[in-house]
Amino acid sequence: MEIQTTQINSIFHPKTSPFKHKTQFLKPFKTNSFHNKPSPLLVNSHFLPNLPLNYTKQSTQISGNYHVFQEIHSLTQKLKRNLSSLQILQDDGDWSKSQFWFVIEFLQESCRFPEIIEVFHAWTKLLESRINELNYSKLIGLLSESGMMDEATLELQNMKNAGLQLCSEAYNSIIHGYSREGKFDDALRYLTEMEETNVNLDSETYDGLITAYGKFQMYDEMVKCLKRMENNGCLPDHVTYNLLIHELAKAGLLNRMERMYHTLISKRMGVQSTTLVAMLEAYADFGVLDKMETFYIKARRSSKIDLRVRIIRKVARVYVENHMFSRLDDLANDLAIRKGRTEFFWCLRLLCHGCQLSKKGINAVMQQIEEERVPWSVTIVNIISFAYLKMKVFKQLDMTFSELPHRQVQPDFVTFSILYDGNKVGFEWSRTLKIWRKYGYLEKGIEVNTDPLVFAAFGKGLFHTTVEEMSTTLRPKMRKKKLWTYESLFEFVLKHHGSSP
Repeated sequence: MEIQTTQINSIFHPKTSPFKHKTQFLKPFKTNSFHNKPSPLLVNSHFLPNLPLNYTKQSTQISGNYHVFQEIHSLTQKLKRNLSSLQILQDDGDWSKSQFWFVIEFLQESCRFPEIIEVFHAWTKLLESRINELNYSKLIGLLSESGMMDEATLELQNMKNAGLQLCSEAYNSIIHGYSREGKFDDALRYLTEMEETNVNLDSETYDGLITAYGKFQMYDEMVKCLKRMENNGCLPDHVTYNLLIHELAKAGLLNRMERMYHTLISKRMGVQSTTLVAMLEAYADFGVLDKMETFYIKARRSSKIDLRVRIIRKVARVYVENHMFSRLDDLANDLAIRKGRTEFFWCLRLLCHGCQLSKKGINAVMQQIEEERVPWSVTIVNIISFAYLKMKVFKQLDMTFSELPHRQVQPDFVTFSILYDGNKVGFEWSRTLKIWRKYGYLEKGIEVNTDPLVFAAFGKGLFHTTVEEMSTTLRPKMRKKKLWTYESLFEFVLKHHGSSP
């Protein structure tokens, strides 16, 4: 296993902790948030156009919109003062439909959920026609998306008590809400209720379950859900098949993924761009070269697909592992068309020639870098340094190391690894150490700023493997040091090898 930035940091900086991601649910009924940044029309009347004396249809519409804006602005100011929405409704007497759902959205974004239910029932009681399937479905959807499942199921019961016709939208919201939380027994209980009460079942009902099964890695249940869907006479559409392929691809279940893909194609259904990318990534993760190339070509031909650098890096790694270094140049050209000549573009071009130990190719790329005034990075330095070391072109290696201060490039762990390994095979490092010591590089803390693809391309040397060994067998001793510098690390590794510092 190759050493990564996080591994090195964990050795020398044990307090480093990874990012924690937080899931966010989509919020329904999203409208223009007037309460975030009110329009000038809401505040200053002099922004209104001059109206002619004889009102036209257009001027009447402008005037009507202005009054709507005024009402919304007034509601916003009251809600921002944390006044009770129920009290505001009682003071105003009634709200229009747009005013009501604006208030509901405001309360949702402000996490004032108890008020939502109170003001909903108060508003619907003002007019009997408001007690309808659409309004209840919207409320249940909002509560489910917010994770308030007890309240959502209670409103479904209120819907039944009111004698309203039960609809798939309300049931779908509850089924999806429970499944998002991993409460599949509750979700399936409401699915069974839909089946028994002859509520219209649609593909959306099952798609939410399939997504949740994928999230919780319940892949057998995902396939069972598809069969249950078909048995209930609800034919899977292209969304369902694309969703299944996407989830199976993420799980790395290639055989199942391919069967679903062939089914999708045989039914002449469209393949979504996200599905193509997911399959490409799955093949790259497992190093399936031929199929990876097939789907890379499909993705490259699609103008709708914007391949992320993360995916391109995985494809490049497969090419490196299969010694197909010339393909890295093709990837670089594709990347330039989509993203421009980024640092990763130059990384791929240099790796293409560096891995083939082509001094001529490296010089040609470096000449382009100079002509386009591309600033050097530690990744660029380490690629050409690795190549020069493997070719034992020590003069070029020495010149590259000496250039770092002038190029304003700080050497990292990989650079020092190359220096150490070079010394072991005949490179005279005293001049480089003198220059680097002069600029304080040896007193710096340990960092890895090189692109991970460089590790895959050139492998690990003596210094690298020694540090990995130390990180496992000597970790307690190493952790006693407050800060490891390259100077102290060199001394420790040299001592470990029985050499003099």
